[in-house]
Amino acid sequence: VQLQESGPGLVKPSQTLSLTCTVSGASMTTGLYFWSWLRQPPGKGLEWLGAIAYSGSTYYNPSLKSRTSISRDTSKNQFTLQLSSVTPEDTAVYHCARGDFYGLGRPDDYDSWGQGTQVTVSS
Repeated sequence: VQLQESGPGLVKPSQTLSLTCTVSGASMTTGLYFWSWLRQPPGKGLEWLGAIAYSGSTYYNPSLKSRTSISRDTSKNQFTLQLSSVTPEDTAVYHCARGDFYGLGRPDDYDSWGQGTQVTVSS
């Protein structure tokens, strides 16, 4: 399975960050998998943001739930992250990943990762 993140590398404060993860080699709707978004700010650890399940159900980090939305397009085998009202603290490398569970923040908890995409929030 291969995952590839795409989206703008620079977002202005107060705007909405939108990233897409394109999945190849497997269908998002087969198998009991959770498709997650995670991020790693500079000098900090990995943070799980949210996930969409094989069923289409969504799960969010409670600390970011009010600003986060995850959706999918099964016809394109893609899922999308939207993070609203961004601030410079949202600057990070954003990853999409596949795992058997959701809510986990260790790389070993996921069996497939995208390479990551740098997003900088700055005016």
